[in-house]
Amino acid sequence: MPLIYDPSLVLLSLAVAIQGSYVSLRIALQIGGSHGLKRRLLLTGAAFSLAVAIWGMHFVGMLAARFPVAVNYLVLPTLLSFLVCVLVVGIALEAVSLGQRTHFTLIAAPIIMGGGIVTMHYIGMWALHESAHMSHNAFIVAVSILISVVASAVALWLTFDNVRRPSLFICATLLGLAISGMHYTAMAGTTFYPLPTAISPNSPAVSPALLAIVVAVVAFALSGVFLLTFVPEQSSKAPKPAAAPPTPQVELSLSTEAIPGSETGEEPRVESIAGVIALAPSPPLAAKTLPIEREGVKRSIRAEHIFAVHADAHYTFVFDGVDSIFCPLSIGEVEEQLAGEAFLRVHRSHLVNLDHVKCVRRAGDNAIAELIGSQPHTVPVSRTKFNELRALLKERAFRVGDELRA
Repeated sequence: MPLIYDPSLVLLSLAVAIQGSYVSLRIALQIGGSHGLKRRLLLTGAAFSLAVAIWGMHFVGMLAARFPVAVNYLVLPTLLSFLVCVLVVGIALEAVSLGQRTHFTLIAAPIIMGGGIVTMHYIGMWALHESAHMSHNAFIVAVSILISVVASAVALWLTFDNVRRPSLFICATLLGLAISGMHYTAMAGTTFYPLPTAISPNSPAVSPALLAIVVAVVAFALSGVFLLTFVPEQSSKAPKPAAAPPTPQVELSLSTEAIPGSETGEEPRVESIAGVIALAPSPPLAAKTLPIEREGVKRSIRAEHIFAVHADAHYTFVFDGVDSIFCPLSIGEVEEQLAGEAFLRVHRSHLVNLDHVKCVRRAGDNAIAELIGSQPHTVPVSRTKFNELRALLKERAFRVGDELRA
């Protein structure tokens, strides 16, 4: 028999899915530039946050349905559905956020995530088998799987695309639609038959609406905890530079010699400066810095110690010749902060310090810049920036040669 849904609870289930997806994606975007314990914690937080969103949406969606009998949820399948969801989602997020994203990972990750959403749904449905007998329409089941995989693919591709990434809320909405779309499509292909021993639907002590609200509040609270714990505060302001030292006093020592014929009463004039102007070297401008965060500790890094900057979502990662360090600024804010320094935007998501570029060369249809450092590191260079970068490097080489000859 077809099911009837409470529209308000359907909207609540969609809100749970979108909110949890947003928090999970915000956390997952930081995984690529983290290391050690922090990387594991971020991956765990992203996986649990998304699993809570999927499981919470499923549970609220089930409570939104008006079944012909009272439904009792078995504990073991309900708990197992959540644990399987955490494991599968964690694998998908690890594949798409760690290391270099290839065509294989960008195809495998949505399949794994979509499969995890489907697996969680049907294990959760297994928790109802003592309350009603269920039959599934194979075609609609296949459609629900396709919705889950395709929507997950679009959400993940847009989230981890540094060039064409839209607002993260749009990505989270797409992932939330993948979760809820799969659920309600699968439910439309499921037929429920009351068992002879089923309990009357008028018997439960707690109404489905109240239980759904409780589940939603718990899901929102857990997502809020993950958001406050793992997502750093984004600031567009760099640390305030130190005040410049006071300008030293200028001392002059002058001597005058009378012009021949001054004895005639003409005013003598200055012929030479016998002393030297005692000026200290002009103080350098305050060093430009960027805020960074390593292992949860906020610090700053000077511009001359920065080899390259790589955009990742709304944040960036700074390469210091050895390691990539998280920076809370966007690539545009970093470029503005380092204006006037030896930095060039060689790609939509990459900045390089010209002082640390070893060479620039073609690599197939593209180009790369090799950096000087203890660790081999290359930066992609767009076609439109290749000639400009090469010209700047030659100009700087000639300038350094002239200075050495002088």
